[in-house]
Amino acid sequence: MKTEFIKSTSRGHIHHLWFDSFHTFSFADYYDPERIYFGTLQVLNDETVIGGQGFGTHSHENMEIITFPLYGSLAHYDSMGNKDVLSAEDVQVISAGTGIFHSEINASKEDLLKFLQIWILPDKEDVQPRYEQKRFDFFGKENHNRLIQIVSPDPEDEGLWIHQKAWLYTGVFDKDIGFEYEVKRIRHGVFFMVIEGSFSVQGRNLQRRDGMGVWHTEKIMVETLDENSRILIIDIPMV
Repeated sequence: MKTEFIKSTSRGHIHHLWFDSFHTFSFADYYDPERIYFGTLQVLNDETVIGGQGFGTHSHENMEIITFPLYGSLAHYDSMGNKDVLSAEDVQVISAGTGIFHSEINASKEDLLKFLQIWILPDKEDVQPRYEQKRFDFFGKENHNRLIQIVSPDPEDEGLWIHQKAWLYTGVFDKDIGFEYEVKRIRHGVFFMVIEGSFSVQGRNLQRRDGMGVWHTEKIMVETLDENSRILIIDIPMV
């Protein structure tokens, strides 16, 4: 088994008048030769945008983009004609393929917007661009203390799908809940990020926004250390 621990305070940080952005991996002006990516996971950005501001129209191609709001509301517009507002119970995927233009704006004039943006390399290039958004009951009683699958490679599976053999899960757990995560495939790695609270991953304590990659193993032990702790799990090819 191999592991890589990334303390939240060691991430790249960009601050402007209207947004704060923490980068787990090298992105834009932040470059760390030891943190270029984790397998096919290229970007894991932790964004905060003030009211009424956002990222104007810009382009992407040949990337699977997952947007995961944590607080507030995000207004999305794109060149495929989609106009949506995402809340903290929504997840959005874009297969950029041959190319798309989109913008991401805080839909509120007063409240903060907080969201995670995840980029994963696709297993097929130059596909027809596509967009999908789905609402999940993340905080419902029936989903407490279990992992909810939000992304997979299978259009018929639970949640959303992308052009890559990747699975994403999130869940809110009580204290002292333990489970064994089984890695999906050979030559896959798993990246864990603590969204809120704290967890132990394979015996290593992770606090809020800490991250840890684990690979060369089939099973990983996870345990909650605080009440109402939330985790994000990204299971992806390492090649």
